[in-house]
Amino acid sequence: MRLCFFGAYDPEYPRNTVIKKGLRLNGVEVSECWLPPKYKFWLRYPLLVSRYLSSCTGHNVFFVPEFCQKDVPLAKILTLFSSKKVVFDPLAGRFETKIIDWRRKPPNSWQARLNFKIDYWAFRLSSLILADTQAHKDYFCQNYGLASNKVEVLPVGFDDGLFIPSAAAKKENLFTVLFFGSFLPLHGVDCILEAANNISSKEPSIQFRLIGSGQTLLLAKNIASKLGLRNVIFEDWLPLSELPQRIATSDICLGIFGRTEKAKRVVPHKIFQAMGMRKPVITGLTPAIEEFFSHRENIFLIQELRSDLLAQAILELKRDEDLRERIAERGYELVSQKFSPEAIGRTLIKILEKNFLNQGD
Repeated sequence: MRLCFFGAYDPEYPRNTVIKKGLRLNGVEVSECWLPPKYKFWLRYPLLVSRYLSSCTGHNVFFVPEFCQKDVPLAKILTLFSSKKVVFDPLAGRFETKIIDWRRKPPNSWQARLNFKIDYWAFRLSSLILADTQAHKDYFCQNYGLASNKVEVLPVGFDDGLFIPSAAAKKENLFTVLFFGSFLPLHGVDCILEAANNISSKEPSIQFRLIGSGQTLLLAKNIASKLGLRNVIFEDWLPLSELPQRIATSDICLGIFGRTEKAKRVVPHKIFQAMGMRKPVITGLTPAIEEFFSHRENIFLIQELRSDLLAQAILELKRDEDLRERIAERGYELVSQKFSPEAIGRTLIKILEKNFLNQGD
Protein backbone atom coordinates (compact mmCIF):
# COMPACT_ATOMS: atom_id res chain seq x y z
CA MET A 1 0.00 0.00 0.00
CA ARG A 2 1.29 3.46 -0.91
CA LEU A 3 -0.26 6.78 0.14
CA CYS A 4 0.17 10.30 -1.17
CA PHE A 5 -0.60 13.15 1.22
CA PHE A 6 -2.23 15.69 -1.08
CA GLY A 7 -3.38 19.30 -0.76
CA ALA A 8 -2.60 22.68 0.78
CA TYR A 9 -1.83 21.65 4.34
CA ASP A 10 0.72 22.07 7.10
CA PRO A 11 3.04 19.02 6.97
CA GLU A 12 4.10 19.66 10.59
CA TYR A 13 0.57 19.77 12.00
CA PRO A 14 0.42 17.14 14.80
CA ARG A 15 -2.30 15.08 13.13
CA ASN A 16 -0.18 14.78 9.99
CA THR A 17 3.09 13.98 11.72
CA VAL A 18 1.46 11.24 13.81
CA ILE A 19 -0.21 9.57 10.83
CA LYS A 20 2.83 9.79 8.53
CA LYS A 21 5.16 8.49 11.22
CA GLY A 22 2.73 5.72 12.14
CA LEU A 23 2.29 4.55 8.57
CA ARG A 24 6.02 4.47 7.94
CA LEU A 25 6.65 2.55 11.17
CA ASN A 26 4.22 -0.04 9.83
CA GLY A 27 5.99 -0.34 6.49
CA VAL A 28 3.72 1.86 4.35
CA GLU A 29 5.34 4.08 1.72
CA VAL A 30 4.22 7.71 2.11
CA SER A 31 4.82 10.51 -0.38
CA GLU A 32 3.71 14.13 -0.20
CA CYS A 33 2.32 16.53 -2.77
CA TRP A 34 1.62 19.72 -0.87
CA LEU A 35 1.58 23.48 -0.80
CA PRO A 36 1.29 25.90 2.14
CA PRO A 37 -2.35 26.59 3.14
CA LYS A 38 -1.96 30.27 2.21
CA TYR A 39 -2.45 29.47 -1.49
CA LYS A 40 -5.95 30.12 -2.84
CA PHE A 41 -7.50 27.10 -4.54
CA TRP A 42 -7.51 28.70 -8.01
CA LEU A 43 -3.73 29.08 -7.78
CA ARG A 44 -2.86 25.90 -5.91
CA TYR A 45 -4.79 23.61 -8.29
CA PRO A 46 -2.35 24.03 -11.23
CA LEU A 47 0.63 23.99 -8.87
CA LEU A 48 -0.54 20.79 -7.18
CA VAL A 49 -1.19 19.11 -10.53
CA SER A 50 2.29 20.07 -11.73
CA ARG A 51 3.93 18.69 -8.58
CA TYR A 52 1.81 15.58 -8.66
CA LEU A 53 2.59 14.68 -12.27
CA SER A 54 6.29 15.30 -11.78
CA SER A 55 6.90 13.19 -8.69
CA CYS A 56 3.89 11.65 -6.93
CA THR A 57 2.11 9.21 -9.23
CA GLY A 58 3.32 5.92 -7.74
CA HIS A 59 0.61 5.39 -5.12
CA ASN A 60 -2.88 3.94 -4.84
CA VAL A 61 -4.46 6.19 -2.18
CA PHE A 62 -4.79 9.97 -2.06
CA PHE A 63 -4.79 11.11 1.57
CA VAL A 64 -6.28 14.60 1.84
CA PRO A 65 -5.46 16.01 5.32
CA GLU A 66 -7.39 18.21 7.74
CA PHE A 67 -9.12 21.40 6.61
CA CYS A 68 -8.45 20.65 2.90
CA GLN A 69 -12.06 20.36 1.79
CA LYS A 70 -11.36 22.40 -1.34
CA ASP A 71 -8.63 19.99 -2.45
CA VAL A 72 -10.81 16.88 -2.45
CA PRO A 73 -12.39 17.67 -5.86
CA LEU A 74 -8.94 17.92 -7.46
CA ALA A 75 -7.84 14.64 -5.91
CA LYS A 76 -11.05 13.06 -7.23
CA ILE A 77 -10.36 14.36 -10.74
CA LEU A 78 -6.89 12.81 -10.63
CA THR A 79 -8.44 9.39 -9.86
CA LEU A 80 -10.84 9.38 -12.82
CA PHE A 81 -8.63 7.25 -15.05
CA SER A 82 -7.30 4.94 -12.36
CA SER A 83 -8.39 2.78 -9.43
CA LYS A 84 -6.94 5.20 -6.88
CA LYS A 85 -9.06 6.11 -3.87
CA VAL A 86 -9.52 9.38 -1.99
CA VAL A 87 -9.36 9.31 1.81
CA PHE A 88 -10.34 12.58 3.46
CA ASP A 89 -9.37 13.40 7.05
CA PRO A 90 -11.28 16.65 7.76
CA LEU A 91 -10.93 16.74 11.58
CA ALA A 92 -13.80 19.24 11.49
CA GLY A 93 -16.25 20.66 8.97
CA ARG A 94 -15.90 24.21 7.69
CA PHE A 95 -19.54 24.87 8.57
CA GLU A 96 -19.31 23.60 12.15
CA THR A 97 -16.03 25.45 12.73
CA LYS A 98 -16.48 28.82 11.04
CA ILE A 99 -20.24 29.24 11.39
CA ILE A 100 -21.29 27.28 14.48
CA ASP A 101 -18.18 27.36 16.68
CA TRP A 102 -16.48 30.62 15.67
CA ARG A 103 -19.77 32.38 14.79
CA ARG A 104 -18.17 34.34 11.99
CA LYS A 105 -21.40 34.53 9.98
CA PRO A 106 -25.10 33.87 10.72
CA PRO A 107 -26.20 30.25 10.07
CA ASN A 108 -28.67 31.43 7.39
CA SER A 109 -26.16 33.60 5.51
CA TRP A 110 -24.90 32.79 2.03
CA GLN A 111 -21.41 32.30 3.49
CA ALA A 112 -22.82 29.65 5.82
CA ARG A 113 -24.55 27.87 2.96
CA LEU A 114 -21.36 28.02 0.90
CA ASN A 115 -19.28 26.47 3.66
CA PHE A 116 -21.85 23.74 4.13
CA LYS A 117 -21.77 22.97 0.39
CA ILE A 118 -17.96 22.84 0.38
CA ASP A 119 -18.12 20.29 3.19
CA TYR A 120 -20.92 18.40 1.46
CA TRP A 121 -19.07 17.94 -1.82
CA ALA A 122 -15.78 17.09 -0.12
CA PHE A 123 -17.55 14.30 1.75
CA ARG A 124 -19.50 13.11 -1.29
CA LEU A 125 -16.42 12.96 -3.53
CA SER A 126 -14.30 11.05 -1.02
CA SER A 127 -14.04 7.28 -1.11
CA LEU A 128 -13.61 7.20 2.67
CA ILE A 129 -13.80 9.79 5.46
CA LEU A 130 -11.95 9.70 8.77
CA ALA A 131 -13.37 11.13 11.99
CA ASP A 132 -11.36 11.66 15.16
CA THR A 133 -14.17 10.44 17.44
CA GLN A 134 -17.39 8.43 17.18
CA ALA A 135 -19.25 11.60 18.18
CA HIS A 136 -17.77 13.39 15.17
CA LYS A 137 -18.61 10.46 12.91
CA ASP A 138 -22.23 10.60 14.06
CA TYR A 139 -22.30 14.35 13.38
CA PHE A 140 -20.92 13.95 9.85
CA CYS A 141 -23.37 11.15 9.02
CA GLN A 142 -26.43 12.90 10.43
CA ASN A 143 -25.74 16.34 8.98
CA TYR A 144 -24.42 15.37 5.56
CA GLY A 145 -26.43 12.23 4.88
CA LEU A 146 -23.42 9.92 4.85
CA ALA A 147 -23.64 6.17 5.13
CA SER A 148 -22.13 4.89 8.36
CA ASN A 149 -19.73 2.60 6.51
CA LYS A 150 -18.23 5.55 4.64
CA VAL A 151 -16.84 7.10 7.85
CA GLU A 152 -14.24 5.44 10.11
CA VAL A 153 -12.88 6.62 13.46
CA LEU A 154 -9.15 7.35 13.86
CA PRO A 155 -8.16 9.20 17.08
CA VAL A 156 -5.60 12.01 16.79
CA GLY A 157 -3.00 10.40 19.06
CA PHE A 158 0.38 12.00 19.87
CA ASP A 159 4.02 11.93 18.76
CA ASP A 160 5.82 9.75 21.30
CA GLY A 161 9.16 10.82 19.90
CA LEU A 162 8.52 14.42 20.99
CA PHE A 163 6.24 14.13 24.01
CA ILE A 164 8.33 12.00 26.37
CA PRO A 165 8.16 11.87 30.19
CA SER A 166 10.83 14.14 31.65
CA ALA A 167 11.99 14.98 35.15
CA ALA A 168 12.32 18.74 34.66
CA ALA A 169 13.41 21.07 37.44
CA LYS A 170 10.55 22.74 39.32
CA LYS A 171 10.39 26.45 40.05
CA GLU A 172 10.54 27.12 43.80
CA ASN A 173 7.40 25.83 45.54
CA LEU A 174 4.92 26.73 42.83
CA PHE A 175 2.29 24.25 41.73
CA THR A 176 1.70 24.87 38.01
CA VAL A 177 -1.57 24.29 36.13
CA LEU A 178 -0.94 24.45 32.39
CA PHE A 179 -3.22 25.24 29.46
CA PHE A 180 -1.85 25.43 25.93
CA GLY A 181 -3.75 25.91 22.71
CA SER A 182 -5.14 28.25 20.08
CA PHE A 183 -7.74 29.91 22.34
CA LEU A 184 -10.74 28.67 20.39
CA PRO A 185 -14.27 29.02 21.80
CA LEU A 186 -14.40 25.27 22.42
CA HIS A 187 -11.43 25.58 24.81
CA GLY A 188 -13.49 27.49 27.38
CA VAL A 189 -10.60 29.62 28.67
CA ASP A 190 -13.07 31.83 30.53
CA CYS A 191 -13.94 28.83 32.72
CA ILE A 192 -10.23 28.35 33.49
CA LEU A 193 -9.80 32.00 34.50
CA GLU A 194 -12.85 31.92 36.74
CA ALA A 195 -11.44 28.81 38.41
CA ALA A 196 -8.13 30.62 38.90
CA ASN A 197 -10.02 33.44 40.60
CA ASN A 198 -11.80 30.93 42.82
CA ILE A 199 -8.48 29.35 43.83
CA SER A 200 -6.37 32.50 44.24
CA SER A 201 -7.23 33.12 47.90
CA LYS A 202 -7.37 29.43 48.89
CA GLU A 203 -4.04 28.20 47.49
CA PRO A 204 -1.64 31.06 46.67
CA SER A 205 1.01 28.53 45.60
CA ILE A 206 -1.04 27.47 42.54
CA GLN A 207 -0.02 29.26 39.36
CA PHE A 208 -1.90 29.07 36.06
CA ARG A 209 0.15 29.29 32.88
CA LEU A 210 -1.75 29.83 29.61
CA ILE A 211 0.29 29.37 26.44
CA GLY A 212 -0.85 30.23 22.92
CA SER A 213 -2.88 32.74 20.94
CA GLY A 214 -6.10 32.88 18.99
CA GLN A 215 -9.68 34.05 18.78
CA THR A 216 -10.48 34.43 22.50
CA LEU A 217 -7.04 35.53 23.76
CA LEU A 218 -7.92 39.23 24.01
CA LEU A 219 -11.15 38.42 25.84
CA ALA A 220 -9.22 36.13 28.19
CA LYS A 221 -6.70 38.83 29.02
CA ASN A 222 -9.53 41.29 29.67
CA ILE A 223 -11.18 38.84 32.06
CA ALA A 224 -7.90 38.28 33.88
CA SER A 225 -7.36 42.03 34.15
CA LYS A 226 -10.87 42.72 35.47
CA LEU A 227 -10.52 39.95 38.06
CA GLY A 228 -7.07 41.18 39.03
CA LEU A 229 -5.58 37.71 38.69
CA ARG A 230 -2.02 37.55 39.94
CA ASN A 231 -1.86 33.77 39.71
CA VAL A 232 -2.24 33.71 35.91
CA ILE A 233 0.59 34.08 33.39
CA PHE A 234 -0.01 34.40 29.65
CA GLU A 235 2.74 33.21 27.36
CA ASP A 236 2.96 33.64 23.58
CA TRP A 237 2.64 30.78 21.15
CA LEU A 238 5.62 28.41 21.22
CA PRO A 239 7.18 26.22 18.54
CA LEU A 240 5.95 22.66 19.02
CA SER A 241 9.50 21.55 19.82
CA GLU A 242 9.55 23.79 22.93
CA LEU A 243 6.17 22.71 24.28
CA PRO A 244 7.34 19.48 25.99
CA GLN A 245 9.62 21.47 28.28
CA ARG A 246 6.67 23.57 29.48
CA ILE A 247 4.58 20.46 30.03
CA ALA A 248 7.43 18.84 31.95
CA THR A 249 7.52 21.70 34.47
CA SER A 250 3.77 21.61 35.08
CA ASP A 251 1.87 19.60 37.69
CA ILE A 252 -1.55 19.44 36.00
CA CYS A 253 -2.54 19.97 32.37
CA LEU A 254 -5.94 21.23 31.30
CA GLY A 255 -8.04 20.07 28.36
CA ILE A 256 -11.16 21.87 27.13
CA PHE A 257 -14.13 23.41 28.93
CA GLY A 258 -16.12 25.07 26.18
CA ARG A 259 -19.89 24.92 26.01
CA THR A 260 -20.09 24.75 22.21
CA GLU A 261 -21.49 21.75 20.36
CA LYS A 262 -18.14 21.13 18.70
CA ALA A 263 -16.50 20.83 22.11
CA LYS A 264 -18.65 17.75 22.74
CA ARG A 265 -17.29 15.99 19.64
CA VAL A 266 -13.53 16.44 19.87
CA VAL A 267 -10.60 15.13 21.90
CA PRO A 268 -7.77 17.57 21.13
CA HIS A 269 -4.09 16.81 20.67
CA LYS A 270 -3.22 18.53 23.96
CA ILE A 271 -4.87 15.77 26.01
CA PHE A 272 -2.93 12.95 24.36
CA GLN A 273 0.30 14.99 24.42
CA ALA A 274 0.08 15.76 28.14
CA MET A 275 -0.74 12.15 28.97
CA GLY A 276 2.21 11.08 26.82
CA MET A 277 4.43 13.05 29.21
CA ARG A 278 2.87 11.34 32.22
CA LYS A 279 0.92 14.39 33.39
CA PRO A 280 -2.56 14.25 34.96
CA VAL A 281 -5.21 15.90 32.79
CA ILE A 282 -8.42 17.63 33.85
CA THR A 283 -11.04 18.27 31.18
CA GLY A 284 -14.78 18.60 30.70
CA LEU A 285 -16.95 15.51 30.51
CA THR A 286 -18.17 15.04 26.93
CA PRO A 287 -19.38 12.09 24.83
CA ALA A 288 -16.12 12.19 22.87
CA ILE A 289 -13.88 12.12 25.95
CA GLU A 290 -15.78 9.15 27.36
CA GLU A 291 -15.01 7.16 24.20
CA PHE A 292 -11.37 6.87 25.27
CA PHE A 293 -10.94 7.79 28.94
CA SER A 294 -12.40 7.01 32.39
CA HIS A 295 -12.91 9.47 35.25
CA ARG A 296 -10.41 9.14 38.12
CA GLU A 297 -8.86 6.16 36.34
CA ASN A 298 -6.72 7.86 33.66
CA ILE A 299 -8.20 11.37 33.58
CA PHE A 300 -10.14 13.73 35.86
CA LEU A 301 -13.46 14.83 34.38
CA ILE A 302 -15.59 17.84 35.26
CA GLN A 303 -19.15 16.55 35.24
CA GLU A 304 -20.59 20.01 34.55
CA LEU A 305 -18.70 22.80 32.83
CA ARG A 306 -18.58 25.06 35.88
CA SER A 307 -15.57 26.99 37.11
CA ASP A 308 -16.23 26.06 40.74
CA LEU A 309 -16.07 22.37 39.86
CA LEU A 310 -12.85 22.92 37.93
CA ALA A 311 -11.40 24.72 40.95
CA GLN A 312 -12.43 21.84 43.21
CA ALA A 313 -10.79 19.32 40.86
CA ILE A 314 -7.50 21.25 40.79
CA LEU A 315 -7.47 21.57 44.57
CA GLU A 316 -8.24 17.88 45.05
CA LEU A 317 -5.42 16.78 42.76
CA LYS A 318 -2.98 19.18 44.38
CA ARG A 319 -3.77 17.88 47.86
CA ASP A 320 -3.94 14.19 46.86
CA GLU A 321 -0.56 13.34 45.39
CA ASP A 322 -1.32 9.62 45.20
CA LEU A 323 -4.43 10.23 43.08
CA ARG A 324 -2.53 12.68 40.91
CA GLU A 325 0.29 10.23 40.28
CA ARG A 326 -2.07 7.31 39.67
CA ILE A 327 -4.07 9.21 37.04
CA ALA A 328 -0.86 10.38 35.37
CA GLU A 329 0.65 6.88 35.25
CA ARG A 330 -2.49 5.16 33.96
CA GLY A 331 -3.08 7.89 31.39
CA TYR A 332 0.48 7.45 30.17
CA GLU A 333 0.11 3.68 29.93
CA LEU A 334 -3.12 4.02 27.97
CA VAL A 335 -1.93 6.52 25.36
CA SER A 336 1.41 4.75 24.96
CA GLN A 337 -0.37 1.51 24.10
CA LYS A 338 -3.28 2.77 22.01
CA PHE A 339 -2.54 6.26 20.69
CA SER A 340 1.15 6.30 19.75
CA PRO A 341 2.07 6.84 16.07
CA GLU A 342 2.74 3.12 15.66
CA ALA A 343 -0.70 2.26 17.09
CA ILE A 344 -2.47 4.95 15.06
CA GLY A 345 -0.69 3.80 11.90
CA ARG A 346 -1.66 0.19 12.56
CA THR A 347 -5.30 1.21 13.08
CA LEU A 348 -5.34 3.23 9.86
CA ILE A 349 -3.88 0.34 7.86
CA LYS A 350 -6.64 -1.94 9.15
CA ILE A 351 -9.22 0.68 8.15
CA LEU A 352 -7.78 0.97 4.64
CA GLU A 353 -7.51 -2.79 4.17
CA LYS A 354 -11.07 -3.24 5.37
CA ASN A 355 -12.41 -0.70 2.88
CA PHE A 356 -10.04 -1.18 -0.08
CA LEU A 357 -9.02 -4.81 0.30
CA ASN A 358 -9.27 -5.54 -3.42
CA GLN A 359 -7.64 -2.35 -4.62
CA GLY A 360 -4.08 -3.67 -4.88
CA ASP A 361 -1.10 -3.05 -2.59
